[in-house]
Amino acid sequence: MNPKNNLKPGYISRGRKSLEPEHRLNEKITAKEIRLVGDNVEQGIYAIDVALSIAEEQELDLVEISPNAVPPVCKVVDYKKFLFEQKKKKKELKANSQKQEVKEIRFGPNTDEHDFEFKLKHAEKFLADGNKVRAFVFFKGRAIVYKERGELLLLQFAQKLAEIGKVEQLPKLEGKKMFLLVAPKSKTGK
Repeated sequence: MNPKNNLKPGYISRGRKSLEPEHRLNEKITAKEIRLVGDNVEQGIYAIDVALSIAEEQELDLVEISPNAVPPVCKVVDYKKFLFEQKKKKKELKANSQKQEVKEIRFGPNTDEHDFEFKLKHAEKFLADGNKVRAFVFFKGRAIVYKERGELLLLQFAQKLAEIGKVEQLPKLEGKKMFLLVAPKSKTGK
């Protein structure tokens, strides 16, 4: 049995996270000089031993935030609180970046006015919910000769949605379908 691995023979490790901290702390910081930031600390460039003594006086940790900067940026904080706040920020970012779906609306080249308005209302609802709308005209059989009619229909559709959506892709013919892609206007722009 491998002395490093305390598992029984034949069992596989489940890849647990290591218990090592993601940031270098206190004495583990290798730089001679650091840029110090923090709430109750005078910001500036300090020698590592001076920065450690400042952190020790306040009974906090010296955490290396940006190791690639010259000199590395360190912050005087309670490390557990710092990790908690970072985890909280990540969670907020993930919640704010909701997934965007693409909803499809299908037209025929001879779509009636009432059907057009009905599908337009659906598209408005989809855009209000933050989803993209992919409208397409499907040409069956010989209906492909009405390409211009399909293109006009999609352009009219895009024009009616101009207040709440922006066209990402103008009408484009692919095989027997002509597509138009409309995305919601950003909420910050309002």
